[in-house]
Amino acid sequence: FTLSPSLNGYEPAESRILFDELEERLGALPGVADVTSSRVSILSGNSWGNDVSVEGYEWEPGMDANSRYNEVGPGFFSTMGIPLLAGREFTQADAEGTPKVAVINETFARNFGLDPRTAVGARMKRGTGDGDLDMEIVGIVRDARYSDVKDDVPPVFAIPHRQSEGLGDLNFYVRLAADGEQVVPRIRETVAALDPNLPIDRLRMLEQQIDETLAVDRLIGTLSGSFALLATLLAAVGLYGVLSFTVARRTREIGIRMALGAETGSVRSMVLRQVLVMTVMGGALGLGAAWFLSGLAESLLFGVEGVGVAIVLGTIAAIAAVTMTAGYLPARRASHVDPVVALRSE
Repeated sequence: FTLSPSLNGYEPAESRILFDELEERLGALPGVADVTSSRVSILSGNSWGNDVSVEGYEWEPGMDANSRYNEVGPGFFSTMGIPLLAGREFTQADAEGTPKVAVINETFARNFGLDPRTAVGARMKRGTGDGDLDMEIVGIVRDARYSDVKDDVPPVFAIPHRQSEGLGDLNFYVRLAADGEQVVPRIRETVAALDPNLPIDRLRMLEQQIDETLAVDRLIGTLSGSFALLATLLAAVGLYGVLSFTVARRTREIGIRMALGAETGSVRSMVLRQVLVMTVMGGALGLGAAWFLSGLAESLLFGVEGVGVAIVLGTIAAIAAVTMTAGYLPARRASHVDPVVALRSE
């Protein structure tokens, strides 16, 4: 959830006192495992960016020296489940007036020529102009999604929001050790106890925020699946019609075959072989198109990772089942043609 005391007339120093008190009270609530905070809400589509200078990285005009960044509270990465690979997280001691520190992710280290195993202790600063590298990298964390679950992981560095000069609003994250429905009312009560006039914005589970981000993708997926089922149904009806028409046109031929001693099974197989040929041709064309379009689907829909073997085999089995079912009735009708009636037909 988000709090914006500045909208209620709080000064930055007053906001900081409020945030510290709120974080302490939230951490003491029953059912709460951890509490942390950040200036930029993660996985919400929002992001901050800044050019940076890094020790040992030779920047030249035209090079991309930009990185996403966030201002976060103590224990942010452990609370959010982001593993620490080296160094340490921010603590309560990383406050205003203390040496400036930063935590980077793996992509940041790679982009700026740092070895993730030895980057702790390197110096950096915001901006690419002249000036001292005034921040020390004290930790490296594993790559994690930043502003959007669908985007590739960008380079990200974080600094303690307690070292930030202006603090107008803050996003809080509460990791629960119990049922969230029981804790949410207590969160509202805790905020109201500090200031009953302070509104709480976007109080929700992180899963709900992700669901909102993926709502359009899921709608596209649902519509695509519905259209695929409709197309399969239309294909089955069309196949049934084509085979029925073919059997009707070949009635005299079928009658002659049966009059000459052809068994019902061989007549049925003759029609089903035609179904098999159409199935193989259509399947080959369809799989080729699916392979070609899989890259487009992967770029449009989150969680789609090309065409897997299981998907291909399942699709082939489904197509075969539909086509053979649609072709069975015409084949059965052909195998029960009365030779006398067939020979008299026009």
